[in-house]
Amino acid sequence: MPLTPTTRDRLVAGVTHLLRTGRHVSSRAAESVYGGLPSFGWTLLVPLERDGEQRCSALAGHAGVDVSVVSRQVAALERDGYVERRPDPHDGRASLIGLSPAGAAALARTRELRSAWATAALADWDEDDARLLSELVERLAADLDRAATPPRQPVGAAS
Repeated sequence: MPLTPTTRDRLVAGVTHLLRTGRHVSSRAAESVYGGLPSFGWTLLVPLERDGEQRCSALAGHAGVDVSVVSRQVAALERDGYVERRPDPHDGRASLIGLSPAGAAALARTRELRSAWATAALADWDEDDARLLSELVERLAADLDRAATPPRQPVGAAS
């Protein structure tokens, strides 16, 4: 059964509010935990931690932005000591970006702060409600990703 417009609008408003709150919490966390780390720091540092060294183009793909944007952001992170750059041994024209010890420490401190915040925010929740919400949020994220991906046209089909 399809959603009513009222339910759909309420859900969109709730998700929008949740995203806005998340951005505000993240920026407050960044300021209180590691001062000058820019808001994009988390977006670029996490893939480096998870996947290891990589080129700016790979980071741009993770972040969903243009390589020129990531290049400027990486330069700022490098200046502040959160990432390290070295020549790519397979292509001397390119560089590999890696997480520095200071970047790893910043991620760890941020996770601690987010964990404390989440523990306080969810103090009155029971396990079943939290698990159900987790499942529904994961489902919503997957459905939003799917809806945002344009359908593929068969080869040779007219546009």
